[in-house]
Amino acid sequence: MAGFSSRIICYKLQLQTMTYYPTIGLEIHAELKTRTKMFCNSKNDSDETEPNVNVCPICMAHPGTLPVINKEAVRHILRIGTAIKGTIADFSEFDRKSYFYPDIPKGYQISQYEHPLVTNGELLGVAITRVHLEEDTARSIHAHGKSLVDFNRAGIPLMELVTEPVLKDAETAGRFARELQLLLRTLSASGANLEKGEMRIEANVSISSSKDAFGTKVEVKNINSFRSVERAIAYEIQRQTALIESGGKVSQETRGWDEAKQVTFHQRFKEGSADYRYFPEPDLPKLIISEIPEFTSAALKASLPELPWERRARYESLGIRKEYIEALMQDEFINAMFEGVAQHASKKDTTLIGLAANYIVSDIVGLMQDQKVEETCAYKNPKEFQKVFYKLVEMIKENKVSSRGAKDILALLYRSGGDPEVIAQERGLLQSHDVDFLRMSVLHVLQEQTKAVEEYQAGKEASLQYLIGMSMKKTKGAGNPAKLKELIVEELKSKLG
Repeated sequence: MAGFSSRIICYKLQLQTMTYYPTIGLEIHAELKTRTKMFCNSKNDSDETEPNVNVCPICMAHPGTLPVINKEAVRHILRIGTAIKGTIADFSEFDRKSYFYPDIPKGYQISQYEHPLVTNGELLGVAITRVHLEEDTARSIHAHGKSLVDFNRAGIPLMELVTEPVLKDAETAGRFARELQLLLRTLSASGANLEKGEMRIEANVSISSSKDAFGTKVEVKNINSFRSVERAIAYEIQRQTALIESGGKVSQETRGWDEAKQVTFHQRFKEGSADYRYFPEPDLPKLIISEIPEFTSAALKASLPELPWERRARYESLGIRKEYIEALMQDEFINAMFEGVAQHASKKDTTLIGLAANYIVSDIVGLMQDQKVEETCAYKNPKEFQKVFYKLVEMIKENKVSSRGAKDILALLYRSGGDPEVIAQERGLLQSHDVDFLRMSVLHVLQEQTKAVEEYQAGKEASLQYLIGMSMKKTKGAGNPAKLKELIVEELKSKLG
């Protein structure tokens, strides 16, 4: 009996120390930027707040109505496929995907199954299975014991991108989703705002004790931020591991993500493709892509802008710090600001370009404070702001204003507009190069800050920065920090001598 008990203990220890290998695949939906919906002329407007105004008999599925394919939506998918070096289908068709829920007006969704527009490709080193086109559902609102349906979203063109199950950790999955958002915005294919539901991420997570095997797949839905994607995946890996180690079995199911509790929860058992009863949509024509002139491979490639990875390489060649590069690429207004300076400056002037990147990331981003630019900035057109910002950066490079003064000028420009040189003159922020004036300021500081002087002379280097700061304050920001440092060290050496 004792031997049996010891075997149980050993078995438990083995389970607790066993290594499990996660396998993650992502399914990402993004609403596409088009004037009208996928199969009708109703307006595609994700900012509309009044319910059920962008609707018509077609997207409300009235009897006898016929859908018409939105050509611009197809173009978006093909450009995305070209950017990720996917295989563009020559033959493609739409299918009916049958399931019943109040947010599906027809009782089925028009999607793509066997013949998607794009297969294969890769993004950030992650293999892509397919990119296809479908229509979005309506929006269900559950409150106060009632369920309401807003059909404004019903029929909006929707991209679905499916990765291969090749992701191995939550961080990589989050990085991939961010890169896809950036690509969609770069191509002007989608606003891809998660908080507005324009981009929605689902993660398929499984674990196995073997690197070469797949466990039972669990789909996690309702994830509305990139951090939540990472947290939901990490939680699900831990949940499945604990379940298996306690002797349980992972079920194939769909789970939601509870942001408040930071846990996944059961929603329903997962359907298979057979449950949707896919069959070709009889009301839409088949697509032969090669017969459409603007959808040729050459035309699609020519339509692509500079892609995110190409832009990163260009920024690196300009000497921009890597941590600044990502910040410069994530926001349209911020990127336009930097591009304006980079295009105007000489490519060899890496000092000026680096200064611009620094002040954009550290100051302009802070001034925006996650609010809409149009609500906080005096310049509604980035090009107007670019001109005055460029002038300010030149003044910084030429040591006409200190770093502290530049920050104050930039804040005034952002909120109220104006000319940086005029602001500097009016506010007394132009740096003085008058050595006698600066020396007098330094002497006053050294007389007042005897403790800091003693600490510096005793070897405390931080005291020197303090003395420089006090000297800057004494000159009311007009002193050049480098010159003040030189004068302080010179005066202290002469005292010691």
